[in-house]
Amino acid sequence: MAENWKKHANERRSAAESTPSGDGSADNALELAIGQQVRAYRIQLDMTVAELAKQSRLSRGMLSKIENGLTSPSLGTLRALARALNVPVTSLFRRFEEHRGASFVRAGEGLVIERRGTRVGHQYQLLGHVLDKSVNVEPYLITIDDESEVFPLFQHDGVEFIHVLEGELSYRHGNEVYPMRVGDSLFFDARSIHGPEELVAVPVRFLSIIIAAPKD
Repeated sequence: MAENWKKHANERRSAAESTPSGDGSADNALELAIGQQVRAYRIQLDMTVAELAKQSRLSRGMLSKIENGLTSPSLGTLRALARALNVPVTSLFRRFEEHRGASFVRAGEGLVIERRGTRVGHQYQLLGHVLDKSVNVEPYLITIDDESEVFPLFQHDGVEFIHVLEGELSYRHGNEVYPMRVGDSLFFDARSIHGPEELVAVPVRFLSIIIAAPKD
């Protein structure tokens, strides 16, 4: 058992040392990703290179090249490896993925923006921005601390989701008015008139997430 652990530890160390650093934009990024996944599955099954090579009917040299990203395996070779490892062929591509971005905003650092409603005590903090142009998403933290009885009614494209974090209010959507307390949520078609109708307990804080088709 100790020898197997030491053997796999050495293999992981060798894999890390043989993997070039960078952002994955190298010409052989796909080959490297496949090789790393093959090695990971082999180690998980406690198989040696020789054992996997034999079961997949490959030479040890070829398998070594594949695991180190030095060759581009054919579909038939990938099928043979997947069969020997007892995994779907598609799982061998698991480590190959284009870079996906993220938008991180620390507490209290959301961008304060002006929108309809700001003038009557509505504060909008934008909590992130869209990194994918295929959809337009606007997440806001909205704070209302003004007890004015006059509230704007909004109407725009897309759908909207709101979730109450603090306070209590009545929220209108079309002809319906929903009493909302902490923990309550409302998901609706934003093309209908909507907005706070009455503030019952202030301050009111709620999340608002607007999802719409991309803007031209």
